[in-house]
Amino acid sequence: MLEDFQVLAIPTKTNFRGINLREVVIFHGPFGYSEFSPFVEYSKNESKNWMRAAIEAAYKPKPELRKSKVKINATLPKVDLDKVKNILDLYPGAKTIKIKVDSFVEDAKLVSKALEYAPSAQIRLDVNGGWDLQRARENIEKFDQEFSSHIEYYEQPCAELSELKKLKEITKSKIAADESIRKNLDFKFEELSEYVDIAILKWQPVGGFNAACELAEKIKLPVVISSALETGIGVGLGLHLAASIGTELACGLGTVGLLEADIVNEPLEIIDGEIAVISRTPNQEQIAKYRASEERWLWWKKRVEEVLGSGDFDEYFN
Repeated sequence: MLEDFQVLAIPTKTNFRGINLREVVIFHGPFGYSEFSPFVEYSKNESKNWMRAAIEAAYKPKPELRKSKVKINATLPKVDLDKVKNILDLYPGAKTIKIKVDSFVEDAKLVSKALEYAPSAQIRLDVNGGWDLQRARENIEKFDQEFSSHIEYYEQPCAELSELKKLKEITKSKIAADESIRKNLDFKFEELSEYVDIAILKWQPVGGFNAACELAEKIKLPVVISSALETGIGVGLGLHLAASIGTELACGLGTVGLLEADIVNEPLEIIDGEIAVISRTPNQEQIAKYRASEERWLWWKKRVEEVLGSGDFDEYFN
């Protein structure tokens, strides 16, 4: 792996969770290309699952597909209202829009603008655990009152599982868990239906194909597969996961449009709100264009070595 990896630095089109430059590692194994791309601030321990996923995809057979295409949702970051159309144009045919929000007061206009663009769209509001129970109750009541027929679910409205459980008891709105799953992988997921209605899984953060499929089986809730702002290599593997689980819900796997450019030969083209599930390979011209500096290459090499040295990954190579 260390002999065959590239470090890329790709600018983003918008400020996405504070990121203007996405750094990733791309490498190749006997079962295809893979990506290792934990965010730079993540600790060595938090990056282990990302490494397990990356190695498994390159060195182990992938699960059997149940479908050849995956429905995707549009992803709308917090942007100026005049940029909403440009962002949503990146997702032709998508019938669901995921919007990052902080509060009703700050973001109701953003939701309204998205619905001006797509009046029949279903809306997913992603809070990233930003509300306590009281704020969640207040904001959900206001969003529901204004947009009730369009809200599909609220994603991670509270950070704490205990608050999610109480929130589920007092609201009829559907609640989805993201961080509560990937940051609590020792949780008894057979009980998750007491806390939320929908589970969001990400290929790298949960540890790869096998780990995600096992989680989905334990959780027994509708599943949405989402990306972690990966390149077409990583998103392509997320698409494979979604198609192997066979989820019918739109997935958050159309995010390469948030990067300045993708780096694969086989574009993740969105047609009628779907992306085809195929094997994807790096385009060498794009690899050369977005190759990171020598300093960043050395930083990532050290990080890869530290993560590999911090756990037992032999089973993935043997």
